[in-house]
Amino acid sequence: MHPHIEAVIFDWAGTIVDFGSFAPTQIFVDAFKQSFDFDLSLAEARGPMGLGKWQHIEALGNDPVVGKRWQEKFGAAMRHADIDHIYQTFLPLQVERVGAHADLIPGALGTVEGLRARCIKIGSTTGYPRQVMTQLMAVATTKGYSPDCTVCADDLKAGARPGPWMALQCVLDLKISSVAHCIKVDDTLPGIAEGVNAGMWTVGVALSGSPAGLTLAEYEAASSDQLETIRSSVGAEFKAAGAHYVIDSVTDLLPVLDEINARLKRGERP
Repeated sequence: MHPHIEAVIFDWAGTIVDFGSFAPTQIFVDAFKQSFDFDLSLAEARGPMGLGKWQHIEALGNDPVVGKRWQEKFGAAMRHADIDHIYQTFLPLQVERVGAHADLIPGALGTVEGLRARCIKIGSTTGYPRQVMTQLMAVATTKGYSPDCTVCADDLKAGARPGPWMALQCVLDLKISSVAHCIKVDDTLPGIAEGVNAGMWTVGVALSGSPAGLTLAEYEAASSDQLETIRSSVGAEFKAAGAHYVIDSVTDLLPVLDEINARLKRGERP
């Protein structure tokens, strides 16, 4: 038997559910406002998407533009205690609302069924903490999506993205023979880095995720030229981060799987 893909490891928001990854983005805006009456734009909130949520808040505090505005408002840089306070505001809001953003991205279920038909295991990693994922997984199950394993941002002592640890935990949980037999699919730069650092084939999702920032309605109404502009911009960022392939959404994954299997048969590795 020649080497072949044994598992696909999906991200969640923006990749499998929640077209445009709006659940976490809006709640970061609301958490900053409720915690410190601090205004954050949706575009700013999207910046560090893919990190664990505590680390996401920390990254916003370190952002040159957001950090400067914070310094001007409060007279000091964001402290760990400030991050903790925002995170504790964020968490219950996210638990409360995540189920409302659990619709599967169009075509996702068909892709998963296609993988299952080929006896490929389904793993998943996420920047959400376990408390949030418990709620999201319950809703996703009712919609037909239930991966074989899910590793959350707060599950491992080693940490989360952009490190390889969550993806590697999926390798352990799924009993995969080689990291080169895995594909990591994600819509964020930290998620791409996770796959690259884990030694996996890595596929970026350009149009359904956070960098594109489109609602499903906006995506469906956009012209081909508008989509190509976004595809080109996001794709260039993903390629620069090491993605082996860039697709519009998970709907387009199965042909990539076939190409990777052919490359494995030729002896190529990620």
